[in-house]
Amino acid sequence: MLFDLDDTLLNRDEAVEKMFSVIYETCYEGVKHSTNKKMLQKFKEYDKRSYGCGDKIKVLEPFFDEFPPKYRLPRTSIQNFWNSHFPYCFSINQHTINIVNTIKMHVEVAIITNGSIQRQKAKIETTNLSSCFETIIISEEAGFSKPDKRIFHLALNKLNVQPEEAVFIGDDIEKDIGGCQKANMKGIWFNPRMIRNETSIKPYAEISSLDQLLRCFT
Repeated sequence: MLFDLDDTLLNRDEAVEKMFSVIYETCYEGVKHSTNKKMLQKFKEYDKRSYGCGDKIKVLEPFFDEFPPKYRLPRTSIQNFWNSHFPYCFSINQHTINIVNTIKMHVEVAIITNGSIQRQKAKIETTNLSSCFETIIISEEAGFSKPDKRIFHLALNKLNVQPEEAVFIGDDIEKDIGGCQKANMKGIWFNPRMIRNETSIKPYAEISSLDQLLRCFT
């Protein structure tokens, strides 16, 4: 059983809010509470717009332009600032760890995630997921990213299993489910927000909670 990382095992939305707090405390002083709420909303919008892009200058530069800070991070420092802080904004609840450990009693588990080596490894270490997963595939390290079927084949080869013996769980219908299907794997769509599927991709199953995976073993 293979898992996506962001927005599947980890709640990225919560981490983005924490990252905003870091930026707010670092760069802004004396901003009214109502403005703070508006800033958070816009920060989320800029982040979402550039999601999947490693260059976080695209998030903070337009944000600083719209909300001029008292201390503006130099353009050359933005990427390092993001890499140094964002991974540590992630947390994981023990219940998710327990679910993964229960699944591990029955099948091998792995992670396939898009992103930079530095940030993704830091997230995994910070949340202690490294103790749950021996096989972790990061796109920057692999040389290709989801939905490229080769990244799924790489994981299958490391686990020494055939595509029909594996299932992939992820929140992105196109990158995760569409990608794993290209590799002849079954894809379970993790959809806690009950988003409507506007694509032609048909997942093997759809779940709104990771708890539902445990039914496979009971």
